[in-house]
Amino acid sequence: MARYRGAICKLCRREEVKLFLKGDRCYSNKCSIERDASLPGKNAKTSRVKKISIYGIRLREKQKLRKYYGLLERQFKNYFKKAERKKGITGENLLELLERRLDNIVYRFGLTKSRAQARQLILHSHILVNGKKINIPSYQVSINDVIEVKEKSKDIADIKEIKEEKTEINIPTWLEFDVKTLKGKIIKFPSKEELNLPVEEKLVVEYYSR
Repeated sequence: MARYRGAICKLCRREEVKLFLKGDRCYSNKCSIERDASLPGKNAKTSRVKKISIYGIRLREKQKLRKYYGLLERQFKNYFKKAERKKGITGENLLELLERRLDNIVYRFGLTKSRAQARQLILHSHILVNGKKINIPSYQVSINDVIEVKEKSKDIADIKEIKEEKTEINIPTWLEFDVKTLKGKIIKFPSKEELNLPVEEKLVVEYYSR
């Protein structure tokens, strides 16, 4: 499958906000957006001066949300179409579908430092859902589905530190996670306020509805 192979930190600089794509590096003084907040590319200085159109503002919000969850354009557009077909507010439906991805849940549990690492953990069959091996990062998790680390995988260095409580993790209020057993589940779907995303999802809806 096609995937982005360029410099990860360049994505944050382009959107002018931290997207937390590189784990611990994003929280250290090595974070590129803190060391150099300029836009990437040879026309970076002139592009910042230009007035951004309404279309441009909507586009940037869409790109920001897509990159935040690490999705390709086609994947992201498919999520939007599903959100449109669901009852309720399209923007909130979209966020719910993105948050229900298995790679996102594994990341939210604190088992990995980034969603990219969570995808690797899932692809290598280290994660079980309701006792069954799931190696699809986009798998949609439902309320009360039990997500856990496979028994043989609990000796992985980073995961072992979490189990031994050597690494501090912050679990969102809408999730439940037991550090001792490395099992967790979704208690309820989060509200927009609980997610605290650096994105205005209404502008994303307006982008696709133009």
